[in-house]
Amino acid sequence: MTSRTTTRTRTGLLATAVAAALAVTATGPAGAAPVSTNGPAAAVRFVAHLDLNDGQRPENITLEPGGGAVVTFAYSRQVARITPDGRVHVLTTLPEPPAGSVTPALTSPFLGGVVRTHDGTLYFLYATGSSDLTGLWRLRPGGTPQRIAALPADGLPNGLALDERGGLLYAADSVLGTIWRVPVSGGGTPTAWSTAPELAADGFLGANGIKVHDGAVWVSNLDRGTVLRVPVTRRGTAGPVQTRATGLVDIDDFAFTGRGDTLLAAINKDNEVARVEPGGRHTVVLTAADGLQGPTSLAVRGSTAYVASAAYFTDDDPNLLSARIVPGA
Repeated sequence: MTSRTTTRTRTGLLATAVAAALAVTATGPAGAAPVSTNGPAAAVRFVAHLDLNDGQRPENITLEPGGGAVVTFAYSRQVARITPDGRVHVLTTLPEPPAGSVTPALTSPFLGGVVRTHDGTLYFLYATGSSDLTGLWRLRPGGTPQRIAALPADGLPNGLALDERGGLLYAADSVLGTIWRVPVSGGGTPTAWSTAPELAADGFLGANGIKVHDGAVWVSNLDRGTVLRVPVTRRGTAGPVQTRATGLVDIDDFAFTGRGDTLLAAINKDNEVARVEPGGRHTVVLTAADGLQGPTSLAVRGSTAYVASAAYFTDDDPNLLSARIVPGA
């Protein structure tokens, strides 16, 4: 998630060549028109064009087994399902905060990260600037939303990661520069798992996207343009922070492409998705020429990557794209 201030200029359309390290082929609903790209890639496809007038700006995404995706609409306070053929079904709308509430850094209420457990339960983060609503929420299939853990009202819980085996959730707070740890069951007081200085903001927002991967919690820092790895020690505490990539200013969410440490990063303001290699080298693989409109989040299943664009800067076409990752390309 990146700056919404009117002083920041609208991102220009970029036509950076797609790197040979990643090739994409058409995927998505039948009959969807491909968007041309430069370089060795074939095309990507729109899974859905979303309704800007209804506030359908997708901030975060998690995938469902049947091919659908669940997204959070940041400022309409909604969690929604997008079917493989592009239809949008609102699953729930979060309560409106009390009058006078001001969300830190963003002013408006903000619905951030979302994850899904194997039984279809959804967990998501809501920030309002009010102590009665800010925190971790749960939505069971067929149920109603319930806050299961309060988080500080002066923070901005943003990215959310699931360690289903350990029964834990990790939340990246972009204002307080903190990784919170909360049991999936909720209850009790969330633990400030890491407050390392590398998580702090540098003018606007710090810790942002977050994933649990290969014995560590990985997190991006939007202001500093970094990808960080925080090992989970044998005691479950946070180990020393390792900086794995730099030079990715305005990085939002990210997703690993497989079992290794290669990842795809959404560079929001620049309308780009970058492929980041384990050594930190990164190359742009998708741009506005492919249909990106301020990409905020990614999810990968098998050889397919899904990219959600919220059009925060362009105010044009929030959408969900899919692209096929070709191993070894």
